[in-house]
Amino acid sequence: MNSQNPILLVEDDQVDALTVQRAFKQLEIPNKILHVENGEEALDLLVSNEIRPCIILLDLNMPKMNGLEFLEIAKKDESIKSIPIIILTTSKEHQDRITSFNYSVAGYMVKPVDYNEFLEMVKTITKYWSNSELPD
Repeated sequence: MNSQNPILLVEDDQVDALTVQRAFKQLEIPNKILHVENGEEALDLLVSNEIRPCIILLDLNMPKMNGLEFLEIAKKDESIKSIPIIILTTSKEHQDRITSFNYSVAGYMVKPVDYNEFLEMVKTITKYWSNSELPD
C-alpha cells in the first residue's frame, strides 16, 4: 500500500476498530488509519476531498448509514468510486456478498473471531494491495 496515503476504516464497533489498529501496528504497516463510525461520516470525509485513502475497510452493519448504503452512493461518485473497498464484516449472508460485489468491491472478508486468524487476513490484504497498481 502507498504508505503516504491513509487507510479509511469505517467501523462502528470500537473493539473491532482497536483490533484493526492493533494488527496494523503489530505488522508495522506505516499507513495512518482514519477511523469513522458509519457510512455518513465516511462520505463527509471523502467528499470534502481533504483525504484520499489508498483503501477503504468497510463494515456492513452500522447505524445511520450502513455499508451497503455507503457503497450505493460511493460507487456513483466520480471522486470516490476508484478507491478500492474491502468489506470487513461479521455477516456471512449470501445476499450481502452478492450486493457488495454488485457494487464492485475489491473483496469481502468475514472477520474471524481468533486474533491470529485476523492477523493473517490483514497480512493478505496488505500483501495484495502492496503489489497492486492503483489509479492515482
